[in-house]
Amino acid sequence: MTAALAMAELPKPKGLLPVRLTRQSNYAIRTLVYCAVNEPGLSRVAEVARAYGISELFLFKLIKPLVENGLLQTVRGRHGGIKLGKPAEEISLLETVRLTEENFALAECFEEGADCPLIGECDLNGALREALGAFFEVLAGYSIADLAAKKRSIRERLGLTTTEAVNANAEGDIVNEIAAA
Repeated sequence: MTAALAMAELPKPKGLLPVRLTRQSNYAIRTLVYCAVNEPGLSRVAEVARAYGISELFLFKLIKPLVENGLLQTVRGRHGGIKLGKPAEEISLLETVRLTEENFALAECFEEGADCPLIGECDLNGALREALGAFFEVLAGYSIADLAAKKRSIRERLGLTTTEAVNANAEGDIVNEIAAA
């Protein structure tokens, strides 16, 4: 039985919230996919925000660490925008999530200063660390290119047309204007 099938058969606990990524991680990944399917053109922040129904301010905040760490580049000027900072094949989901999540503490005992008397003897910590390691391993196995593989249908769903794409050869210097903001 595969792990995915085994997970599908597990009963869902009542009253517990599922483990989930923050909005920042979700929209950071979506922004990278948007830029990947819009290559070689530049993507305008306003268009990305509109496509996903989020505010430009929120988008600027989540773009900042992506620019600072080379996943995105910004281009200033009248025909400016954002684009991938490196090939989509080289941007893993794990790299993106590590930049946008504050921590991965699945339980209190993961945090520094936890005062549980069982730390070091409890198998829960080890089981959760193993689960987190498996989660990281799966994320590391996927790239932005994998998510953007259905380029044509994704472009259609995002409302991207050839005329909306900003010419990749537009004048403007690549800068970290968001990092300077």
